Amino acid sequence: MLLEVHKKLQARSDRVKSVDFHPTEPWVITGLYNGSVNIYNHITGAVVKTFEVAQVPVRCVRFITRKNWFVAGSDDFQLRAFNYNTHEKVTAFEAHPDYIRCLAVHPTLSLVFTGSDDMTIKSWDWEKGWKNTVTFQGHTHYIMNIAINPKDPQTFATSCLDKTVKVWSITSPNANFTLDAHERGGVNYVEYHPDPHKPYILTTGDDRTIRVWDLLSKSCIQTLEGHTSNVSWAIYVGGGLPLIVSGSEDGTIKLWNAGTYRLENTLSYGMERVWCASLNKSGGNELAIGFDDGLVVLKLGKDEPTYSMDSSGKLIYAKGTEIQTANLALLYEEGSSMEALPDGSRVSLSLKELGATEVYPNSIQHSPNGRFVTVVGDGEYIIYTPIAWRNKAFGQGSSFAWADDSNTYAVLEGKLKVRIWRNFKEKKEALKGAGGWSVESLHGGPLLCARGNGFVVFWDWETGEIVRRIDVDSKNIYWSTSGTLVAITSDDSYFILRYDRAAYRAAVDSGASIGDEGCEEAFEIVTEISESVKTAKWIGECFIYTNSANRLNYLLGTQTNTVTQFERPLYMLGYIPSHNRVYLVDRDMSVLVYNLSLAVVEYQTAILQRDLVTAAELLSAVPEAERNKVARFLEAQDLKSLALQVTNDTEHKFELAIALDELDLALSLAEATPAPENEVKWKMVGDTALSRWRFGLARECYRRAGDVSASFLLETALGDKNGLRKTAKDATGKGLNNIAFAALWQLGDPKAAVGLLLETDRKAEAALLARTYAPSCVPKALQSWRIELESKGKSKTAGLLADPSRGQDSELFQEGWDTALEREEQIYGKSTNGTMDIGAVLAGDSP
Repeated sequence: MLLEVHKKLQARSDRVKSVDFHPTEPWVITGLYNGSVNIYNHITGAVVKTFEVAQVPVRCVRFITRKNWFVAGSDDFQLRAFNYNTHEKVTAFEAHPDYIRCLAVHPTLSLVFTGSDDMTIKSWDWEKGWKNTVTFQGHTHYIMNIAINPKDPQTFATSCLDKTVKVWSITSPNANFTLDAHERGGVNYVEYHPDPHKPYILTTGDDRTIRVWDLLSKSCIQTLEGHTSNVSWAIYVGGGLPLIVSGSEDGTIKLWNAGTYRLENTLSYGMERVWCASLNKSGGNELAIGFDDGLVVLKLGKDEPTYSMDSSGKLIYAKGTEIQTANLALLYEEGSSMEALPDGSRVSLSLKELGATEVYPNSIQHSPNGRFVTVVGDGEYIIYTPIAWRNKAFGQGSSFAWADDSNTYAVLEGKLKVRIWRNFKEKKEALKGAGGWSVESLHGGPLLCARGNGFVVFWDWETGEIVRRIDVDSKNIYWSTSGTLVAITSDDSYFILRYDRAAYRAAVDSGASIGDEGCEEAFEIVTEISESVKTAKWIGECFIYTNSANRLNYLLGTQTNTVTQFERPLYMLGYIPSHNRVYLVDRDMSVLVYNLSLAVVEYQTAILQRDLVTAAELLSAVPEAERNKVARFLEAQDLKSLALQVTNDTEHKFELAIALDELDLALSLAEATPAPENEVKWKMVGDTALSRWRFGLARECYRRAGDVSASFLLETALGDKNGLRKTAKDATGKGLNNIAFAALWQLGDPKAAVGLLLETDRKAEAALLARTYAPSCVPKALQSWRIELESKGKSKTAGLLADPSRGQDSELFQEGWDTALEREEQIYGKSTNGTMDIGAVLAGDSP
C-alpha cells in the first residue's frame, strides 16, 4: 500500500499518558505523568491552554464538547471536570478507591465511564450531579481501556490485565460475554471497527501481539506480530483507508493493511515508549500519539479522494475497496434545475454500486476513450471494464499510463523496470535508457512520460526512443487534449511546454544522433507560473487547475485568471463543455459546480491565436455576464480598442477611454458619474487633456474636479490673470491658503497678499511683508499684530513695535519712508494705495 505519512506536530513534554482530539477545534488534549493537562493547537504547534490538575499522574483525559469541558482521571482516585474555556473546575470527587486508568465519554448520553485498578468500571451521569448510575464488576485485575460500540452505543467493551475482554450493556452490572483474548500477559487495549457492517474488535497485549476478533463468532481471525515489547494500543483508521495502526513500548508505531493484515510500514520518532493514541474522528485521518518524551500528531494518507471521470462525465471513485459510479452528464436532463444553481453549489448525484476491487486503490484512471478503467494499488494494477466491472487484465505495477490510442499502456514495476503493452500483449522493444534511472511514476499522453527525482523523460510510444529529458523537480504531468501542450508541475511553480512533433521527426529523419538527453528542439517553454498546482485538467489549450491557496484558476497563453476562491481544499474532477461547468470534489467526494463558459474559453483562445475574424464571430455567443471578464482579458493582451467595444462596465470603459485618449468618451462618462465620485474622473481627464495640449478642456476638468493645485499650475503656465484670480478665490474658499497666497503673489498684488495673511492670523508675516512690498499697509498690519500680542498678555512686546502712524515713532521712519510710499504708488497705482480688501481683489475690482 502506497501510504503518505506526514508529521504535523512533534512536541516535547513530560510522559503523555492520554490524548484526545477536539471534534471542531484544531486541538489535542494531553494528560501528563506530572499531573498537568495541556491543550495543543495541532496546526500551529502552540500550547493553547495548560491546567495543573493534580500532584500525581493524570492517566486519562477526554473532551466533553457538549459542555465545553474536559474530564480527567488520576492516581489520587479523583475524577475531575474543567471548563476549558474559563478554566473553572466543574467538579472533583473520589470515583474509585484506587488509580483511575481509563475513561470514556458516551457519544449521546450524559455518561462518563471510568475504569480503575480496583477492578471495576463505573458510569457517572453529570446531569444527575455526577451520580454513579451503574458499577460493572467481573474483571479480576486492572481495567486498562474502555471502548463504546459505535454501531450500538448501548454496549461497550473493556480490556483488562486478567487477559480478558468483556462486553457490557450500559444498564447492566454484569458482562454480556467474555473473550479470553491473550494467553500470555494482560490485555492493554480494545477497539471497535468503525464500519458498522464489520463486527470486529482489536485487542493488544503484553504478549507483543495485536489480535483481530469477530464478535459474531467470538473467535480470533488474525494475529499480528512484529512488535518487540508490550503493545499499548491498536486503532482502525477508517475513512476509506484500510489501515490498522499500533503503538508499543518498543518505541515504534506500525502500520498494517486492514485487508491483508500485512505490515506496511514502521515508524519511530526517538521519543522512547509509546503509551496512547487518539484518532481525529472529525475527518482527515489525523492520529495523535503519546510517548515518554512528548506528543506526535500524524496525518495518514491523502485528503484527495481516489476517482476518475471520462470526457463524457462518467465518474468512478473508490470508497475503500468498494467502487461507486455516477454520470454527471445526466445532471442537465430535461426539467433539471441545474441551470439555476449558483457557483459552489453541491450537486446531488445518483450513485450506483459498481463492485469492488481486489486491491486498495491509490489511483484510478480511465483510458482516453473511456472503454477501460485501471486501478493501481498494493503494488498491483487491474484493468476493468467500466460498465460491468469485469477484470480485463492485471499484473505487478506501482504506476500506470495510457497512450492516446487507448490500446497501448505502460506499467512501472519497482523503480527501474518499465514494460509496454499493446492490445494486452507485451511489446518486446525496450525503452531506451529505461533501467538507468529511478522512476517514481508514469504519465500517459502523446508521449510516455516518466517522472523521477530531479528529472522528467519523454519516450516515443512507437519506437521507445527518448524524445526529451528535462532536468526539473516535478509532482505531476498534464497533457492537453490536442497533444501540443504539456504542463509540468512542481512544489512551487509550473511550466507550460509546447511539443513540436515535426521538429522531433525532422531530427530523427536527418540521422542526427539523439542521445540520452533527446532532441532539444522537441519542446519549447511557453511560460512559467509561480503557483503550486494541486489538481488540473486541460480544456483545449486552456489549463484549469486548483492551487495551494484554494483557488480555481485557468491559464490561457501566459495569463492566469481566477474563477473562484474556496473556503476548503477542493480537487478538480473535470469539465463538461455542454454544461459550461467545472466540477470539483472535496475529500468526502461531495461534488461542487462552478460556471466556466466554453464560449469564453474559445473566444480567448482565438484572441491568443490572433484570429480576430473568428473571435468576432464567437463574441456573440459570449454571455453578457462574462463580457467584462473578457474585456479584462483583451486589455491584458494589449487589445484595448477591442476591450472598449466589449466591456459593459462603465468604470472599465472610462479607464480604457483614458488609456486610448478617447477624451470625448471619457468626458461623457465623467459627466454621467454623480458627485463626488466623479472628482477622480475629472482629474484623470484633465491630466490626459493637459498631456495632449488641450488646455481649455484641462482647465474645465480641473475646475470641476476641484483640483486647485492643478488649476494654479495651469493658470500660472498660461499667464492668465483672470484664471489666477479665480484660482485664488477657489483656494481661499477651500482653505488652501498657501495656494491662494501664491496666486495673489503671481498676480502682483502684495496688498491683497497682506490682507490674506491678516485674515488667516499670520499677523507677524503680514507686517513684515507689508514693510518690504506694501508700506502703505504697515499701520494696519502693525495694529493687528499689537492687538494679538496684547490679547496674549505680551503688552510690553506690543509696545516695542515701531509704527509710522504713531507720532512717537515717526522719527524712526524719516529716512526713505516717503520715497517708499511714492514708489509703491507708482508701481501699483493710486487706486490701490491703502486698499487691502481681498474680497474686492478676488472679485476683479483691483487691477
